[in-house]
Amino acid sequence: MTEPVLPDGATLLQAVDIAPFANRLAKNARHLHKWARRNDLQCYRLYDRDIPAFPLAVDWYDGRLHLQEFDTGWKQTPEQHYAWVMAVESAVSETLQVPKEQIWFKLRQRQRGETQYQKTGEEGEDFVVSERGHRFWVNLAAYLDTGLFLDHRNARQWVGELADGARFLNLFAYTGSFTIYAAAGGAVSTDTVDLSNTYQAWTARNLALNGFTGPQHRLHRADVFSWLREAVGRGDRYDLIVLDPPTFSNSKKMLGILDVQRDHPWMIRQCLSLLSPTGTLFFSNNLRQFELDAGIRAMAQVEDLSARSVPEDFRNQKIHHCYRIRHRAA
Repeated sequence: MTEPVLPDGATLLQAVDIAPFANRLAKNARHLHKWARRNDLQCYRLYDRDIPAFPLAVDWYDGRLHLQEFDTGWKQTPEQHYAWVMAVESAVSETLQVPKEQIWFKLRQRQRGETQYQKTGEEGEDFVVSERGHRFWVNLAAYLDTGLFLDHRNARQWVGELADGARFLNLFAYTGSFTIYAAAGGAVSTDTVDLSNTYQAWTARNLALNGFTGPQHRLHRADVFSWLREAVGRGDRYDLIVLDPPTFSNSKKMLGILDVQRDHPWMIRQCLSLLSPTGTLFFSNNLRQFELDAGIRAMAQVEDLSARSVPEDFRNQKIHHCYRIRHRAA
């Protein structure tokens, strides 16, 4: 697209006041680059909708950048949006000294059905990043998400700290990052459940990348609802469980439609049936207005870890809810 021109001869690109965004991004980067080095992180968020006129997330992936524009409902002509995007990309490239060919820009619309799992139409390049000594394959182009949810970093660390000697279960596992932390933390076995063949293959690659290839690390391509019923029927037991469902899913591969607000009490009860008497269940979700069922609070010991689970680089957003759930002492 040729850059649009205003009647007075100026371009729309020149009309975008990019300075406030560039200044904030530079300030954030100075602090967060140092913080990340101290915490052994190659991937982290540099900017998260700090300024209303720039509703973006800017994520750093070891020298490459993943930009997401959040759908605000603003009305812009295609020419105005093009000029805004070009101004943002130029500012990000110049401020962070990253070539434009190493920047990926996506529009993140409100989640509808399976949209978070759909391909973008690009292949992109798989490459390896490190987080606290653990390694992961990521791809900044092929899907809306990259293969590693950066906001769950603290919860991953907790799983690693509790995993020694544990039987671990990871539900709605995506690319298995929790499983990697559990295996590295000394879990005696891991079961990783997800409906997607693509993401189970991705988990297998992440396990192999970190040297976890034994038969004790089992992958289950299955509908979590069906798998939970079968596991409870078998009398399976786990010492550490992660339950991280999407907000909503109407995947044709599932037997029904998942709604986390409606369905979480049943899923948590099934997990508690699998949980050993002294075990720990971490339950998280990204529904902004989520409310935990009162019946779960009555039957189990529940600790809301949401504030502690959001890491430093996501400090401006209430991006998820996270609970530690255990059996009440007899």
